Amino acid sequence: MDHPVIRQPYTYARTALVEPDWRRLPGWRHVTEAQWRDAQWQRAHSVKTARQLRAVVGDRLSDHFYQELAADQAGFATMPMLLPPQLLNTMAPDAPDAPADPQAFTEAFLADPVRRYMLPVRTDRHPHWPSHPRAERDSLHEADMWAVEGLTHRYPTKVLAELTATCPQYCGQCTRMDLVGTSTPQVAKTRLLLRPADRQEQMLDYLKRTPAVRDVVLSGGDLANVPWPRLESFLLRLLDLGTVRDIRLASKAVVGLPQHWLQPQLLDGLARVAELAARRAVNLAVHTHANHVRSITPLVAEAARALLDAGVRDVRNQGVLMRGVNDTPEDLLDLCFALQGEANILPYYFYLCDVIPGAEHWRTPLHQAQRLQEAIMGYLPGYATPRLVCDVPHVGKRWVHQAVAYDRELGISYWTKNYRTGLESGDGGQDAPLDRRHPYYDPVDTLPETGRRWWSGPPTARGAR
Repeated sequence: MDHPVIRQPYTYARTALVEPDWRRLPGWRHVTEAQWRDAQWQRAHSVKTARQLRAVVGDRLSDHFYQELAADQAGFATMPMLLPPQLLNTMAPDAPDAPADPQAFTEAFLADPVRRYMLPVRTDRHPHWPSHPRAERDSLHEADMWAVEGLTHRYPTKVLAELTATCPQYCGQCTRMDLVGTSTPQVAKTRLLLRPADRQEQMLDYLKRTPAVRDVVLSGGDLANVPWPRLESFLLRLLDLGTVRDIRLASKAVVGLPQHWLQPQLLDGLARVAELAARRAVNLAVHTHANHVRSITPLVAEAARALLDAGVRDVRNQGVLMRGVNDTPEDLLDLCFALQGEANILPYYFYLCDVIPGAEHWRTPLHQAQRLQEAIMGYLPGYATPRLVCDVPHVGKRWVHQAVAYDRELGISYWTKNYRTGLESGDGGQDAPLDRRHPYYDPVDTLPETGRRWWSGPPTARGAR
């Protein structure tokens, strides 16, 4: 019996991962595969300046592009430029090769979704609302919840340990832009003051004294910038604490610098840690960060497979929902199928971009995120269907449908939580009410005219909403 073909809003077609040919770019024309696969070569040839970018792409980008790049760095950028060749190579892989006429290449490069968040230019920013009026450098107040330097105790049973303040690559929308990376003209960075060994000692001491904590996320910055012997030593001591049952290693480098996680000595060390974790029934996982399908290449899949073969329980992705990058059902599903089906990386979360300075052109309104969550349901396996979440200041992660109230006109949603943090110590401490409503803000340019006009008025007229 013939069955009619049912048209679906999204059509799945298995697509093989592709490593773009880096030799298409003049500066890498003679780079061998062995060099490309070498983590130290990748780090040594990362692009940190416009001059280095020009040396890689030659005359393919217009002078106007470099002018807009310089203007953004001087007037808006909260993160310094740092692009490993691996990530730069995924930008505009099919752009026309026409050195005599750079306009076509420039247009393709500007439109590239990975470029949009890894290498922002002034024309990306919203001309009137580059930042939300309520934007904050440490928008999640993580430093306010430090139990010791670098250890954020935000949730009752889990902590975030920031082991380093650097990464192998810097994303424009970084939620820790107040701490991570070198300073920019806009942001004089906060600094970790303790020596790494002393900071780790204080973290371990706190965890020994706080048996309610069972889940430790190790992050930064990026763990790929923590020397492996130091990281392994810390992990082994962490595994000695019988109260810790989950350990998550956060590294965007699985996607941005997979060569790092393919180093044999590092994988041998990870296998030692994973074996001990398995013996002690501790869940050891790696969390990475991919925002668009173009960044998922065969090398990324190879790195994820190597981590799993070393004994890691899961490699999971925590992306950020961003306009012009992945804010359609097709964008999200293409990425999730590449992650889950081709790269052995479990789609886990997509966060709404945080309310930090310079981020308005990336952020999406809550109602759009709610529709996107609904649109991707039913296509992926349930365990591989990511949750779209809003990381609400003073609250924490909430599924986008958990808002208790939502003023669409002013773009203000309200959220509650079911636990207390150190931030409530001045509000009654143990007796702080749990029904307090905490606000989160949509980007102003997505609001109706009445809402934009309200936010354009003086702060005194807006009150405390």
